[in-house]
Amino acid sequence: MIVLEYLSALLTNFLALSAEASPWLLLGLLIAGLMKSWVPTKILSQHLGEGKLAIVKAAIIGAPLPLCSCGVIPVATELRRSGASASATSSFLVATPETGVDSVSVSYALLGPVFAIYRPITAIVSAIITGLLVSTIKKENIKRPNDSIDKVKSCCSSKQKPDPIPEPAVAKTSCCESKKTANNSTGFFNKTISGIHYAATKLIDDIIIWLLVGLIFATLIKTFLPESFLLSYGSGLGAMLVMIAISIPMYICATASTPVAAGFILAGISPGTALVFMMAGPATNISTLGVIKNEMGSGVLIRYLLGISLSAISFGLLLDYGLTFFNVNIAQQMQHSHELLPFWFGLSCAGLIAMLSIKPLRKLVL
Repeated sequence: MIVLEYLSALLTNFLALSAEASPWLLLGLLIAGLMKSWVPTKILSQHLGEGKLAIVKAAIIGAPLPLCSCGVIPVATELRRSGASASATSSFLVATPETGVDSVSVSYALLGPVFAIYRPITAIVSAIITGLLVSTIKKENIKRPNDSIDKVKSCCSSKQKPDPIPEPAVAKTSCCESKKTANNSTGFFNKTISGIHYAATKLIDDIIIWLLVGLIFATLIKTFLPESFLLSYGSGLGAMLVMIAISIPMYICATASTPVAAGFILAGISPGTALVFMMAGPATNISTLGVIKNEMGSGVLIRYLLGISLSAISFGLLLDYGLTFFNVNIAQQMQHSHELLPFWFGLSCAGLIAMLSIKPLRKLVL
């Protein structure tokens, strides 16, 4: 009987997490696909290449985007493969899921003006700090983009044997010129279809395993780790360290983390400890960490985790100190609000992703 209850809870939580993540994941895949087909690689590599300015740009670009920690994965993967540096990509990976226009509005509604202002600032600064930490790695120690697109040998690169029989001097168009002409004539519609096809095939194939692993891990944590466990640690540095350890493997988006954090504060956890949860939870999960290791290597992954952890704890302690010093009561600013997308819509998106992930089924629609 107990086993059946746990199995039922596992299935319910897995479906709930899948429904929560899937719409944003589809949005991320769409953005990544369109970015690949619309935005020239040269522009991305120029603005998000090496240097401190690229890290700041990536944080500012990522902060307002309404993407969760799963939805940002395909976009960041495509950024990296298009020429963005590991440090800029890491900065983007932190800033984007930690905040967004949607989560700021929900923060204001649930937690009041202090959190609505403080939260996006911490997201951008922590992204820059993480990017700077990643930039300390030597270039040769960073894994190159793992883009396994098959390289087709073209007539331009292959050495052709000269034709022994001379042909009449007729103006010819080489295969390279033909290709260039075709590319120039490709319209907006064709580029869009090409980008969507890329997102629904190669990109989803590259990340789906880690996404599935992350959702399963998050389901196990949600099922077997009750909120009372966190509340038993109260507040302070010890509570923040426990919150970091639990948040890192967990999947939760910035918007969904807000009502959970509000519940923590009402239950007695300090606002700074709740902020740690809202920073570390969205910016990390098993899926994100797996993709970072796969695309950029272990050195980047270690610095990524270090940057997020140090930033979250530092800003959490600073918030608690500031609220005490200025005698601000967050609980008085809090109101209740709820839910974003209907469950049936999220579940439909999850079904679509599952179908696209299974190649025989995908061929039926693509």
